[in-house]
Amino acid sequence: MVRAVVIEGFGEPKDVLTTADRPVPEPGPGEVRIALDLAPIHNHDLAIIRGVYGYRPSLPAIPGTEGVGRIDAVGPGVTDRTVGQRVAVSGATAVWADYFVANAAQALPVPESVDDETAAQLLAMPFSAAVLLDDLRVAAGDWVVINAANGAVGRLMNLLARRRGVRVLNLVRGQASVRALRELGYEPVVDTEADDWLAQAAAATSGAPIVRAVDQVGGRAGADLLELLAPNGELISFGALSGQPWTLSPGTLIFKQVVVKGFWGAKRAEEIGAAERARVLRELVELAASGELRLTVAAVHPLDRAAEAAAASERPGRNAKIALAPGPHRAG
Repeated sequence: MVRAVVIEGFGEPKDVLTTADRPVPEPGPGEVRIALDLAPIHNHDLAIIRGVYGYRPSLPAIPGTEGVGRIDAVGPGVTDRTVGQRVAVSGATAVWADYFVANAAQALPVPESVDDETAAQLLAMPFSAAVLLDDLRVAAGDWVVINAANGAVGRLMNLLARRRGVRVLNLVRGQASVRALRELGYEPVVDTEADDWLAQAAAATSGAPIVRAVDQVGGRAGADLLELLAPNGELISFGALSGQPWTLSPGTLIFKQVVVKGFWGAKRAEEIGAAERARVLRELVELAASGELRLTVAAVHPLDRAAEAAAASERPGRNAKIALAPGPHRAG
Protein backbone atom coordinates (compact mmCIF):
# COMPACT_ATOMS: atom_id res chain seq x y z
CA MET A 1 0.00 0.00 0.00
CA VAL A 2 1.05 3.62 -0.57
CA ARG A 3 0.01 6.83 1.14
CA ALA A 4 -1.94 9.18 -1.10
CA VAL A 5 -3.87 12.43 -0.95
CA VAL A 6 -7.51 11.73 -1.82
CA ILE A 7 -10.70 13.64 -2.56
CA GLU A 8 -14.08 11.92 -2.26
CA GLY A 9 -15.97 14.95 -3.55
CA PHE A 10 -15.30 18.35 -5.08
CA GLY A 11 -15.10 21.38 -2.83
CA GLU A 12 -12.78 23.70 -0.96
CA PRO A 13 -9.36 22.02 -0.71
CA LYS A 14 -9.09 22.61 3.04
CA ASP A 15 -12.37 20.74 3.48
CA VAL A 16 -12.08 17.84 1.02
CA LEU A 17 -8.39 16.87 1.01
CA THR A 18 -7.64 13.79 3.09
CA THR A 19 -5.05 11.00 2.98
CA ALA A 20 -5.60 7.28 2.65
CA ASP A 21 -3.75 4.08 1.85
CA ARG A 22 -4.10 2.93 -1.73
CA PRO A 23 -2.73 -0.09 -3.61
CA VAL A 24 0.68 0.40 -5.20
CA PRO A 25 -0.07 1.45 -8.81
CA GLU A 26 1.28 -0.83 -11.52
CA PRO A 27 2.62 0.69 -14.75
CA GLY A 28 0.89 -0.49 -17.89
CA PRO A 29 2.26 -0.60 -21.44
CA GLY A 30 4.28 2.53 -22.17
CA GLU A 31 4.13 3.69 -18.55
CA VAL A 32 6.54 4.10 -15.65
CA ARG A 33 6.01 4.13 -11.90
CA ILE A 34 7.70 7.00 -10.09
CA ALA A 35 8.63 7.37 -6.44
CA LEU A 36 7.71 10.95 -5.61
CA ASP A 37 10.30 13.31 -4.15
CA LEU A 38 8.52 16.67 -4.44
CA ALA A 39 5.31 18.03 -5.99
CA PRO A 40 4.22 21.69 -6.21
CA ILE A 41 0.66 22.83 -5.56
CA HIS A 42 -0.54 24.74 -8.61
CA ASN A 43 -3.62 26.93 -8.93
CA HIS A 44 -4.96 24.52 -11.52
CA ASP A 45 -4.59 21.67 -9.01
CA LEU A 46 -6.84 23.58 -6.63
CA ALA A 47 -9.29 24.31 -9.44
CA ILE A 48 -9.46 20.59 -10.23
CA ILE A 49 -10.13 19.84 -6.55
CA ARG A 50 -12.94 22.39 -6.57
CA GLY A 51 -14.38 20.87 -9.75
CA VAL A 52 -14.09 24.10 -11.73
CA TYR A 53 -11.22 23.28 -14.09
CA GLY A 54 -11.42 22.32 -17.76
CA TYR A 55 -12.02 18.68 -16.81
CA ARG A 56 -13.23 16.73 -13.78
CA PRO A 57 -11.55 13.50 -12.67
CA SER A 58 -13.66 10.52 -11.67
CA LEU A 59 -14.16 10.28 -7.91
CA PRO A 60 -12.61 9.30 -5.63
CA ALA A 61 -9.45 10.85 -7.08
CA ILE A 62 -5.84 11.51 -6.17
CA PRO A 63 -4.94 15.11 -7.11
CA GLY A 64 -1.62 16.42 -8.37
CA THR A 65 -0.29 17.00 -11.87
CA GLU A 66 3.45 17.76 -11.60
CA GLY A 67 6.44 16.53 -9.63
CA VAL A 68 9.95 15.11 -9.59
CA GLY A 69 11.04 11.67 -8.50
CA ARG A 70 12.83 8.51 -9.56
CA ILE A 71 11.52 5.74 -11.76
CA ASP A 72 10.70 2.74 -9.61
CA ALA A 73 9.35 0.38 -12.28
CA VAL A 74 8.78 0.35 -16.05
CA GLY A 75 5.86 -1.12 -17.90
CA PRO A 76 5.87 -3.34 -21.00
CA GLY A 77 7.37 -1.73 -24.08
CA VAL A 78 9.31 1.00 -22.27
CA THR A 79 12.87 1.01 -23.59
CA ASP A 80 14.00 4.62 -23.21
CA ARG A 81 13.51 5.00 -19.45
CA THR A 82 15.26 3.01 -16.71
CA VAL A 83 14.69 2.18 -13.05
CA GLY A 84 16.48 4.72 -10.85
CA GLN A 85 16.37 7.48 -13.46
CA ARG A 86 15.49 10.91 -12.10
CA VAL A 87 12.58 12.46 -13.98
CA ALA A 88 10.26 15.45 -13.92
CA VAL A 89 6.63 14.92 -14.91
CA SER A 90 3.85 17.33 -15.84
CA GLY A 91 0.38 16.78 -17.22
CA ALA A 92 0.07 13.57 -15.22
CA THR A 93 -2.63 12.60 -12.72
CA ALA A 94 -2.60 11.24 -9.17
CA VAL A 95 0.87 12.66 -8.47
CA TRP A 96 0.22 13.44 -4.78
CA ALA A 97 1.14 9.97 -3.56
CA ASP A 98 4.24 8.07 -2.48
CA TYR A 99 4.20 6.45 -5.94
CA PHE A 100 2.35 7.41 -9.11
CA VAL A 101 2.17 6.20 -12.70
CA ALA A 102 2.78 8.31 -15.80
CA ASN A 103 3.32 7.80 -19.50
CA ALA A 104 7.01 7.24 -20.15
CA ALA A 105 6.90 10.05 -22.72
CA GLN A 106 5.78 12.45 -19.96
CA ALA A 107 8.76 11.58 -17.76
CA LEU A 108 11.52 14.00 -18.72
CA PRO A 109 15.03 13.03 -17.49
CA VAL A 110 16.60 15.86 -15.50
CA PRO A 111 20.27 16.25 -14.59
CA GLU A 112 21.31 15.68 -10.98
CA SER A 113 22.66 19.25 -10.99
CA VAL A 114 19.08 20.59 -11.05
CA ASP A 115 17.77 20.80 -7.47
CA ASP A 116 14.47 19.20 -6.49
CA GLU A 117 12.67 22.52 -6.02
CA THR A 118 13.43 23.58 -9.58
CA ALA A 119 12.95 20.13 -11.12
CA ALA A 120 9.54 19.71 -9.45
CA GLN A 121 8.28 22.89 -11.16
CA LEU A 122 10.30 22.71 -14.36
CA LEU A 123 7.56 21.79 -16.79
CA ALA A 124 4.05 23.13 -16.16
CA MET A 125 4.51 26.82 -15.45
CA PRO A 126 7.82 27.33 -17.32
CA PHE A 127 6.40 25.55 -20.36
CA SER A 128 3.24 27.65 -20.26
CA ALA A 129 5.27 30.85 -19.85
CA ALA A 130 7.51 29.97 -22.81
CA VAL A 131 4.60 29.08 -25.09
CA LEU A 132 2.65 32.13 -23.93
CA LEU A 133 5.57 34.39 -24.79
CA ASP A 134 5.73 32.81 -28.26
CA ASP A 135 1.97 33.31 -28.67
CA LEU A 136 2.26 37.00 -27.81
CA ARG A 137 4.23 37.57 -31.03
CA VAL A 138 6.35 40.36 -29.56
CA ALA A 139 9.75 41.56 -30.70
CA ALA A 140 12.76 43.05 -28.97
CA GLY A 141 11.85 46.44 -27.52
CA ASP A 142 8.10 45.71 -27.27
CA TRP A 143 6.35 46.20 -23.93
CA VAL A 144 4.18 43.58 -22.18
CA VAL A 145 2.38 44.03 -18.85
CA ILE A 146 1.60 41.14 -16.49
CA ASN A 147 -0.07 41.17 -13.07
CA ALA A 148 0.57 38.80 -10.15
CA ALA A 149 4.11 39.08 -11.51
CA ASN A 150 5.73 37.77 -8.35
CA GLY A 151 4.38 34.28 -9.07
CA ALA A 152 6.10 31.56 -11.08
CA VAL A 153 4.67 32.61 -14.45
CA GLY A 154 5.53 36.27 -13.93
CA ARG A 155 9.11 35.51 -12.96
CA LEU A 156 9.52 33.11 -15.85
CA MET A 157 8.04 35.61 -18.28
CA ASN A 158 10.66 38.11 -17.12
CA LEU A 159 13.50 35.62 -17.48
CA LEU A 160 12.49 34.47 -20.96
CA ALA A 161 11.50 37.95 -22.17
CA ARG A 162 14.82 39.42 -21.07
CA ARG A 163 16.65 36.86 -23.22
CA ARG A 164 14.68 38.17 -26.22
CA GLY A 165 14.94 41.86 -25.42
CA VAL A 166 11.21 42.15 -24.67
CA ARG A 167 10.32 44.63 -21.91
CA VAL A 168 7.98 43.57 -19.07
CA LEU A 169 6.00 45.88 -16.79
CA ASN A 170 5.37 43.95 -13.57
CA LEU A 171 2.31 44.54 -11.40
CA VAL A 172 2.33 43.09 -7.88
CA ARG A 173 0.56 43.56 -4.55
CA GLY A 174 2.65 44.76 -1.62
CA GLN A 175 6.15 46.04 -1.08
CA ALA A 176 7.50 42.59 -0.21
CA SER A 177 6.66 41.43 -3.73
CA VAL A 178 8.17 44.60 -5.18
CA ARG A 179 11.43 43.93 -3.34
CA ALA A 180 11.46 40.26 -4.35
CA LEU A 181 11.28 41.09 -8.06
CA ARG A 182 13.75 43.94 -7.84
CA GLU A 183 16.27 41.66 -6.13
CA LEU A 184 16.08 39.50 -9.26
CA GLY A 185 16.65 42.56 -11.44
CA TYR A 186 13.14 42.56 -12.90
CA GLU A 187 12.15 46.17 -13.49
CA PRO A 188 9.93 48.11 -13.65
CA VAL A 189 7.72 46.91 -10.79
CA VAL A 190 4.57 48.73 -9.65
CA ASP A 191 2.69 48.04 -6.41
CA THR A 192 -1.05 47.96 -7.16
CA GLU A 193 -1.80 48.79 -3.52
CA ALA A 194 -0.47 52.33 -4.08
CA ASP A 195 -3.17 54.96 -4.62
CA ASP A 196 -1.61 56.21 -7.85
CA TRP A 197 -0.43 52.87 -9.20
CA LEU A 198 -2.19 53.23 -12.55
CA ALA A 199 -0.42 56.53 -13.16
CA GLN A 200 2.89 54.95 -12.10
CA ALA A 201 2.31 52.02 -14.47
CA ALA A 202 1.39 54.30 -17.37
CA ALA A 203 4.57 56.32 -16.81
CA ALA A 204 6.85 53.30 -16.42
CA THR A 205 7.33 52.78 -20.17
CA SER A 206 8.23 56.45 -20.81
CA GLY A 207 5.51 56.73 -23.41
CA ALA A 208 6.20 53.48 -25.27
CA PRO A 209 2.98 51.57 -26.03
CA ILE A 210 2.10 48.41 -24.10
CA VAL A 211 1.12 46.01 -26.86
CA ARG A 212 0.17 42.92 -24.81
CA ALA A 213 -1.39 42.47 -21.36
CA VAL A 214 -1.52 39.19 -19.42
CA ASP A 215 -4.05 38.90 -16.61
CA GLN A 216 -3.75 36.22 -13.92
CA VAL A 217 -6.16 37.80 -11.45
CA GLY A 218 -9.57 38.39 -13.05
CA GLY A 219 -12.19 40.72 -11.62
CA ARG A 220 -11.32 44.42 -11.76
CA ALA A 221 -7.75 43.61 -12.86
CA GLY A 222 -8.85 42.95 -16.43
CA ALA A 223 -10.34 46.44 -16.76
CA ASP A 224 -7.19 47.98 -15.28
CA LEU A 225 -4.99 46.20 -17.81
CA LEU A 226 -7.32 47.29 -20.58
CA GLU A 227 -6.71 50.91 -19.57
CA LEU A 228 -2.94 50.41 -19.81
CA LEU A 229 -3.08 48.58 -23.13
CA ALA A 230 -2.31 50.41 -26.35
CA PRO A 231 -4.78 50.56 -29.26
CA ASN A 232 -4.86 47.34 -31.29
CA GLY A 233 -3.27 45.47 -28.39
CA GLU A 234 -4.21 42.07 -26.97
CA LEU A 235 -5.55 41.25 -23.50
CA ILE A 236 -4.87 37.63 -22.54
CA SER A 237 -6.62 35.82 -19.69
CA PHE A 238 -4.16 33.35 -18.12
CA GLY A 239 -5.89 32.79 -14.79
CA ALA A 240 -8.35 34.15 -12.23
CA LEU A 241 -6.71 34.23 -8.81
CA SER A 242 -9.50 36.45 -7.51
CA GLY A 243 -12.17 33.97 -8.58
CA GLN A 244 -14.11 36.90 -10.04
CA PRO A 245 -15.24 37.45 -13.65
CA TRP A 246 -13.98 40.33 -15.73
CA THR A 247 -16.09 43.45 -16.17
CA LEU A 248 -14.71 45.20 -19.25
CA SER A 249 -15.82 48.49 -20.74
CA PRO A 250 -17.33 47.94 -24.21
CA GLY A 251 -16.34 51.50 -25.13
CA THR A 252 -12.68 50.94 -24.30
CA LEU A 253 -12.68 47.65 -26.18
CA ILE A 254 -14.29 49.21 -29.23
CA PHE A 255 -12.32 52.42 -29.44
CA LYS A 256 -8.99 50.74 -28.73
CA GLN A 257 -9.93 47.80 -30.99
CA VAL A 258 -8.45 45.41 -28.46
CA VAL A 259 -8.42 41.64 -29.00
CA VAL A 260 -9.38 39.57 -25.92
CA LYS A 261 -8.37 35.92 -25.77
CA GLY A 262 -7.72 33.11 -23.33
CA PHE A 263 -4.65 30.92 -22.87
CA TRP A 264 -4.76 27.31 -21.63
CA GLY A 265 -1.30 25.77 -21.43
CA ALA A 266 -2.49 22.16 -21.59
CA LYS A 267 -4.41 22.78 -24.81
CA ARG A 268 -1.59 24.79 -26.38
CA ALA A 269 0.83 21.97 -25.55
CA GLU A 270 -1.32 19.65 -27.67
CA GLU A 271 -1.64 22.15 -30.49
CA ILE A 272 2.02 23.09 -31.02
CA GLY A 273 3.10 19.53 -31.84
CA ALA A 274 5.81 17.18 -30.62
CA ALA A 275 8.77 18.89 -32.27
CA GLU A 276 7.95 22.31 -30.81
CA ARG A 277 7.23 20.79 -27.37
CA ALA A 278 10.63 19.10 -27.45
CA ARG A 279 12.35 22.36 -28.40
CA VAL A 280 10.75 24.26 -25.51
CA LEU A 281 11.56 21.49 -23.02
CA ARG A 282 15.18 21.35 -24.13
CA GLU A 283 15.49 25.09 -23.60
CA LEU A 284 14.03 24.81 -20.11
CA VAL A 285 16.28 21.92 -19.08
CA GLU A 286 19.33 23.79 -20.39
CA LEU A 287 18.35 26.91 -18.47
CA ALA A 288 17.85 24.89 -15.28
CA ALA A 289 21.11 22.96 -15.69
CA SER A 290 23.05 26.19 -16.21
CA GLY A 291 21.52 27.70 -13.07
CA GLU A 292 19.88 30.55 -15.00
CA LEU A 293 16.44 29.10 -14.26
CA ARG A 294 16.00 28.58 -10.53
CA LEU A 295 12.62 27.95 -8.91
CA THR A 296 12.15 27.86 -5.16
CA VAL A 297 9.37 26.74 -2.84
CA ALA A 298 8.09 28.66 0.16
CA ALA A 299 7.45 25.56 2.28
CA VAL A 300 7.24 21.77 1.99
CA HIS A 301 4.46 19.84 3.72
CA PRO A 302 4.01 16.07 4.04
CA LEU A 303 1.24 14.40 2.08
CA ASP A 304 -0.86 13.89 5.22
CA ARG A 305 -1.04 17.67 5.69
CA ALA A 306 -2.19 18.45 2.17
CA ALA A 307 -5.26 20.38 3.36
CA GLU A 308 -3.04 22.67 5.41
CA ALA A 309 -0.63 23.02 2.49
CA ALA A 310 -3.45 23.94 0.10
CA ALA A 311 -4.67 26.64 2.47
CA ALA A 312 -1.12 28.01 2.76
CA SER A 313 -0.80 28.13 -1.02
CA GLU A 314 -3.71 30.59 -1.27
CA ARG A 315 -2.56 33.04 1.38
CA PRO A 316 -1.66 36.49 -0.02
CA GLY A 317 1.95 37.61 -0.12
CA ARG A 318 3.53 34.28 -1.02
CA ASN A 319 6.45 34.59 -3.45
CA ALA A 320 6.97 30.89 -4.18
CA LYS A 321 5.00 27.68 -4.45
CA ILE A 322 3.95 25.45 -1.56
CA ALA A 323 4.99 21.84 -2.18
CA LEU A 324 4.17 18.34 -0.97
CA ALA A 325 6.57 15.50 -0.24
CA PRO A 326 6.54 12.09 1.43
CA GLY A 327 8.20 11.99 4.82
CA PRO A 328 8.44 14.30 7.81
CA HIS A 329 7.00 17.80 7.95
CA ARG A 330 9.45 20.39 6.58
CA ALA A 331 7.22 23.43 6.37
CA GLY A 332 8.92 26.75 6.96
